[in-house]
Amino acid sequence: MICNEAGSLIAAYADGEVDSAQGRSIEQHLRSCAACAAKHQEVLALRARIRAEVPYLQAPSALRERVRALVAQSAAETPRPRPERDRWRWLTGGALAGCAATMLAWVIGTSVVDWRANEDVAVEAVQTHVRATLNDHLIQVASSDQHTVKPWLSARLDYSPPVKDFASEGFTLIGGRVDTLEGQRVATLVYRYRLHTIDVFVRPELAHAPSALRAVRGFNVAHATGSGMDWLAVSDVSADVLSAFVQRVASEAGAR
Repeated sequence: MICNEAGSLIAAYADGEVDSAQGRSIEQHLRSCAACAAKHQEVLALRARIRAEVPYLQAPSALRERVRALVAQSAAETPRPRPERDRWRWLTGGALAGCAATMLAWVIGTSVVDWRANEDVAVEAVQTHVRATLNDHLIQVASSDQHTVKPWLSARLDYSPPVKDFASEGFTLIGGRVDTLEGQRVATLVYRYRLHTIDVFVRPELAHAPSALRAVRGFNVAHATGSGMDWLAVSDVSADVLSAFVQRVASEAGAR
């Protein structure tokens, strides 16, 4: 196995995602190649950092308050059978109460599923950003010219993402790539801000929107919509800078 082959498999090897034959070949290569062995150690160090910094995910306060409100509303609206009513009226009231409880469970379940999906896409975006960085796969088309990056991406996707350079504001477009998010191929714009790299995943606007801002494994994830697109930015830059930037990109990327 040569370095080019091993380099593309080191991250997968560290995660236990290669078969036994590949694993033995990589192990042999690492014993004889100092450069790849060092890269493997970097991946292991990053995994250790991720495990140490992964937060315990709790339901946000807004979701908890919504559930409490739904429970209170259901209790207030559930008909209570009166002693003087006949047996059939009592049974009808019980059926209505059961329906209300079922609807409440459905609403709560839907809210939790939506929240969990939003959490998952943020985690997936961070994983994709880290994997692309470690595998030297951040950029497939290297250019700060939007008229070069946009056609390249459009030719490889079933939509045409807006592309704009913000170098005058300190955010320089350095290229782009096609990646995968939630099982779909998406355009990824890559910007440089000081010593930080920012990945911006761009796809047609979604019916359900992820959380506006959150932190995952030491990275910040910020979301915005605009120009008919959904924008999800990932970087280790500060949360306020990333949030302001993705809002700016979403509102102005489609402008001429």
